[in-house]
Amino acid sequence: MTVAVRPGKPEGPMTQTRAEAGIEEAVGERMVIRFATARCIHARNCVLGLPGVFKANVEGAWIDPDAASPEAIVAAALNCPSGAITYARRDGGAAEAPPAVNLARVRENGPLALHGALSLGGEAIGTRTTLCRCGASANKPFCDGSHVAAGFAATGEPASKESKPLAARDGTLAITAHADGPLQIAGALEIVSGTGRTITRTTEAWLCRCGHSANKPYCDGSHQAAGFRAPAA
Repeated sequence: MTVAVRPGKPEGPMTQTRAEAGIEEAVGERMVIRFATARCIHARNCVLGLPGVFKANVEGAWIDPDAASPEAIVAAALNCPSGAITYARRDGGAAEAPPAVNLARVRENGPLALHGALSLGGEAIGTRTTLCRCGASANKPFCDGSHVAAGFAATGEPASKESKPLAARDGTLAITAHADGPLQIAGALEIVSGTGRTITRTTEAWLCRCGHSANKPYCDGSHQAAGFRAPAA
C-alpha cells in the first residue's frame, strides 16, 4: 500500500483525517499512521500492545502517533496481521520491507494470514493481509471477522507434509481468488501452523476459501457441491 506523507510539520501535536476510501490517517511529528477499516479483523494487537497510541473506546480521534517512539509504532504495525495498520516515517527511517521468508499462517478457527510482497489480481496490496477461509466474509477475499458469528471451526494445526527447503524463500506472492472457487497463491511460500510449525513449503498452493474442504487449509473441490459463490479477485 502506498502511503502519502504530507510535507512539513502537522498543525498541532496531531492531525487526523478520514479518507473517502475508508482509510483514517493520523499525522504526527515523526510518523504517519494509516488505518484501513475494511481490512481490520479486530485482532486487537494494536490496542493491547500500544494503548497510548491506539486508544480503544474513545470518541473522535483515536490514533496518536506521537505517543510512542517510531520503533514501537513500527513493531505494532508489523504485528497487525491484516495489514489494516500501515505507516510512513517522517524522521528518515526505513519504510516497511517484505519479509525474508514468505509465510501463510493458518489461524485456528479463522483466516489465513499472509506475509510477503503481496499482489491480488495483479495489484500490489502491501506485505500483510488476512484472507477469508470460512466463506462467510462480506468483504471477500479478505477476512472481516465473520468466522466468529458463523461458528467456523477449523484447526490451526494441520498435519505437516513432507517438503524440501525452497531455493528462494522471498519474492512476490501472487494471489488469485477464483470466482466461486479457491485461492491460488503463486510464489515461494511456507505454510505454517498457528504455533509456527512448518506444514509445507511450495511455490504454488490452492487453498480453501469456502469453508467446506475436508482437507483444510487446501481446496478439495468441495466448493462446487456446496454451491459457494464469491467474485474473482
